[in-house]
Amino acid sequence: MTQSAASTVGPLFIGSDIYRGSSYGSAHPLRVPRVSTVMDLCRAMGWLPPARFRSSPKAKAAALHSWHTPEYIAALERAEVEGTVSSATRTRHQIGTLSNPVFAQIYSRPATGAGGVLLAAELLARSGGVVHVPGGGTHHGMPDRANGFCYLNDPVLAMLGFRRAGVQRIAYVDIDAHHCDGVEHAFAGDPDALLISIHEEGRWPFTGALDDNGGGSCFNLPVPRGFNDSEMRAALHELILPRVEAFSPDVVILQCGADAIEEDPLSRLSLSNNAHVAVVRALRPVSPRFLVLGGGGYNPWTVGRCWSAVWATLTGDEVPYVLPDAAQAVLRDLHWGGGGRPPPAAAMLTTLLDSPREGPVRDEVRARLATLARR
Repeated sequence: MTQSAASTVGPLFIGSDIYRGSSYGSAHPLRVPRVSTVMDLCRAMGWLPPARFRSSPKAKAAALHSWHTPEYIAALERAEVEGTVSSATRTRHQIGTLSNPVFAQIYSRPATGAGGVLLAAELLARSGGVVHVPGGGTHHGMPDRANGFCYLNDPVLAMLGFRRAGVQRIAYVDIDAHHCDGVEHAFAGDPDALLISIHEEGRWPFTGALDDNGGGSCFNLPVPRGFNDSEMRAALHELILPRVEAFSPDVVILQCGADAIEEDPLSRLSLSNNAHVAVVRALRPVSPRFLVLGGGGYNPWTVGRCWSAVWATLTGDEVPYVLPDAAQAVLRDLHWGGGGRPPPAAAMLTTLLDSPREGPVRDEVRARLATLARR
């Protein structure tokens, strides 16, 4: 069903102050501020008036059971109350590990992210439009266990929410540096789900091989280290756009992880945030519904700048070359939270968009794109 422009949602930003000061712990990559930085930057720029913002609800346990087992959800709730887990729970559900530690909001924070994407799915299913949920994108979570910093799998929950609301054909595009193993686990082989993932080869979780087609519904493009803006443009125009347009989806979901940007400490890719903006701009008109999620990203400056630029792209707000003082102050107040990381380059404190990181489209990238084009 086609929605009129007057009835569509957004652009709407769904966020929460639960991310402000919430951390996985001082030794974890997710100790850094991310979603709160995006909210602060966008407000400093005048891009987030009250009419464009909704506070994310916390998903109820029953809503999470559409993908996650009741036993696992109960274990997360219990871990938040008790502040610890038993060895049996750690082994079975993979919480209380180095990657998936017990922290103060171990249930409330991911349940808030899930609540945001479920709200987005409800709104978009009803009216169409555009919604950005930077607290979403936890694409590794499995039904009965945490996985790769992800306690819940909110992209899967969103997709199931769309299906319950009658939105059947879903295109899911993932440009995070890490393969979306949890989403593929949920929807591989589903003829009404198109899954496209561009991720670094040889990087955890070591899934998403070029020849992994997920029963026919998945297109996985593992890319070499140093993957640049020119190569992402080739992937956009030779893989993402042709496949998504041919699929004619009722909704496009973009997992817009920022960890493929060059300065991120957990990947060895070399994108600028212009690549993310280009993907957002290209996908927005393809479907009557567009849901943009966050995802990975472990450098607070690159994440905050990237997802704020994504929001400006969705709203049509102009990004100035030099940020106003209030926005620069947000960036200057960021920190790594420990870990001995180097300070950011000066331009990352005064600008939002990176300098482009163009380069050759290497033969191996061209060959992999050609392989997927023949599929």
